Amino acid sequence: MSKLEMKVPSPGESISEVIIANWLVKNGDYVQKDQVIAEIDSDKATLELAAESAGTIEIKAQAGDTIAVGGVACIIDTAASAPAGVPASAPVIPAAAAAAPAPVVTPNPMPVATSNHPASGHPSPSAAKMMAEANVNAQQVKGSGPGGRITKNDVVMALAGGIDTAAVVQRGGTRDERREKMTNLRKKISERLVSVKNTTAMLTTFNEVNMKPVMDLRAKYKDIFKEKHGVGLGFMSFFTKAVCEAAFHFPAVNARIDNGEIVFHDFCDVGIAVSTPKGLMVPIIRNAESMSLAQIEKGIGDMAKKARDGKITVDDMAGGTFTITNGGVFGSMLSTPIINPPQSAILGMHNIVERPVAENGQVVIRPIMYIALSYDHRIIDGRESVGFLVKVKEMLENPERMIFGGKTAEEVLLGL
Repeated sequence: MSKLEMKVPSPGESISEVIIANWLVKNGDYVQKDQVIAEIDSDKATLELAAESAGTIEIKAQAGDTIAVGGVACIIDTAASAPAGVPASAPVIPAAAAAAPAPVVTPNPMPVATSNHPASGHPSPSAAKMMAEANVNAQQVKGSGPGGRITKNDVVMALAGGIDTAAVVQRGGTRDERREKMTNLRKKISERLVSVKNTTAMLTTFNEVNMKPVMDLRAKYKDIFKEKHGVGLGFMSFFTKAVCEAAFHFPAVNARIDNGEIVFHDFCDVGIAVSTPKGLMVPIIRNAESMSLAQIEKGIGDMAKKARDGKITVDDMAGGTFTITNGGVFGSMLSTPIINPPQSAILGMHNIVERPVAENGQVVIRPIMYIALSYDHRIIDGRESVGFLVKVKEMLENPERMIFGGKTAEEVLLGL
């Protein structure tokens, strides 16, 4: 059979349709087997569609079209001959190898594909992340990928060649507008946020944490920690560990409502909110209560990279009993985070600022972070929400409590 129908794969059990976000090839192109030919947006993640066979492609659904799962996105004529100069088959480069920067970087100009190709000037997810971090736009990078697609290595080479990333952009003087179609992911996020506000009795309680003990501990051991475990020691692992311990003292915070019943969990599957070019995603660190700080850091790092590179899967984000979100990385001083349903609570971290505080009758300067717990008052009472947040504060200000079941070493020794 010379005609192969490429059908839209199912991103997850609850997803019935997706949007063709972008074609990386054009109608009539010859594609190789396993070549990424399109990007697909679902309401939970962005997926890449790879060619199931080599041949000439006939596009059936255009970019921006909504198509049902199992619907035909394109047809590949497997009997078509490869154009002159194009091998009939080519080895597929693993994604990790393709994304890795070249050992020797030179500022030589990259070859540019035909500018009218659909993929020309379009960055891969990992390249888009790097460009956003370096304040670089697509016009400043020459793509060397299929059809002129911008790869991560293209961005590395462009930066090595010298790009004025601080150029002043002249603004004003026009009243132009532009419209962009909302992606399925953004629509789903919008629906979930509105639903939470309408269906839960959401309240937020606040506290402050003296981060000096954790910062001193981190400064003392971060080099040894990285040498031994191969991963950096950040604040998120301390917060995750503190949340897990506090959840066992106040189990309602780690519970959920299901058909008029309260479902308590004897485990902590902690969701870590990650901002990506496609929107906010919450990958899950499962059984975080039984993990070491190093294991938590590795899990968070792996999940965050997958999310930002567009490689996150629905399974990576399914479930979760509690969520942590860190607005402090963007400079937030204080906020009221919104619960991630069907969970009943979410912890918001914020920036660390040196503030004057009173200790033993003296005014001293300490690195203070405001923390916020948004919770569903239908299942969590004020006593539990405040107690949970106080417990998190106590363990961060006395990290040893994370080891001794929320108690200090002295309290354990005295049997208190």
